Amino acid sequence: MKLDLVRHGESEANVAGIINDDPRRPVNLTERGRRQARDAATTLAGIPFALAYASRFPRACQTAEILLESLGLDLPVIQDARLDERRSGLDGHPVEAFNGLVRPDPMRIKPERGESFLEQMERLRSFLNELADRQAGATILAVSHENPILAASALTGRNPEEAARGALKNCEWLVLDWTR
Repeated sequence: MKLDLVRHGESEANVAGIINDDPRRPVNLTERGRRQARDAATTLAGIPFALAYASRFPRACQTAEILLESLGLDLPVIQDARLDERRSGLDGHPVEAFNGLVRPDPMRIKPERGESFLEQMERLRSFLNELADRQAGATILAVSHENPILAASALTGRNPEEAARGALKNCEWLVLDWTR
């Protein structure tokens, strides 16, 4: 299975520097985020996506819908919680509150009511394995968030410590070939 994992476009929370890890709190794309999604579609043009997934967060779903519309693909966006943002338990707090907490050991430290990078990797592994079992030869589009995409990169050979400390720009993506 081939998976194009795209980070959502710029969101209101990105601009404010605030954590949004609760999908029930609507945080939308900015106009710049919408443009980023349309621009990303030009690079993804011609890829024969069979399915489209997104996390449960509005910004990810909006990005997926813009990508599909721009690509001229009539596919439903399937929401899957395993693509959700890393749970920090710090919804509404400054991003630096989370970064400062996990900086000493970003792979293992987890906030109260949150998850570690290693736990997030296992969440992503479950998603990837299920897709590989059901869609072995398919090319799939999935829109997620920086941390889950970095976790997926660690599952495909990137040094996990490096991945946990990594960064991904809005609408940047990672292409994975995943087999069980």
